[in-house]
Amino acid sequence: MTDTILSRSAARGLRMTDQRRTIASVLEEADDHPDVEELFARASARDPRISIATVYRTVKLFEESGILEKHEFRDGRARYEAADRDHHDHLIDMNSGKVIEFVDPEIEALQEKIAEKLGYQLRGHRLELYGVPLKKGTSS
Repeated sequence: MTDTILSRSAARGLRMTDQRRTIASVLEEADDHPDVEELFARASARDPRISIATVYRTVKLFEESGILEKHEFRDGRARYEAADRDHHDHLIDMNSGKVIEFVDPEIEALQEKIAEKLGYQLRGHRLELYGVPLKKGTSS
C-alpha cells in the first residue's frame, strides 16, 4: 500500500474513533481477504467493546470512501481488501475458499489486445478464476 487506511481516512476527512482505528489496523495487517465476521473476530479480540454493527458500518464507510474494495467470490460472503493495492487478479480455491492473488503479464496483454480488437481502450478489469486443486500424482 502506498499509505495507510488511517492516513487515507484522514485525507478524506473521516472522523476516526478508537474503534474505527482498531478496525483500520486489523484491515491493514490482513494478508487475506477477510469478511465482516472475520474482521469482527479480530477487532473484538483487541477491543471487546467493538460490536459487529460497528464493523459493518465502518466497512461500509471505508468502501463508500474508496478506501476498501469489496469482493464477492461466490461463497455468499463479501470480502474486503485495501483499494489502493497494486493491480492483481484472484484464483479462488472452491474447496477451501482460499483466495490466491496473482499477476500474469500474458493475461494482462491478452486483455488489452481483446479490448483493442473490439474497439476499446481498456481502463480496468477484474479477473476471478475458480478452481479445485489438481490431484497429486496425476499427469496433465
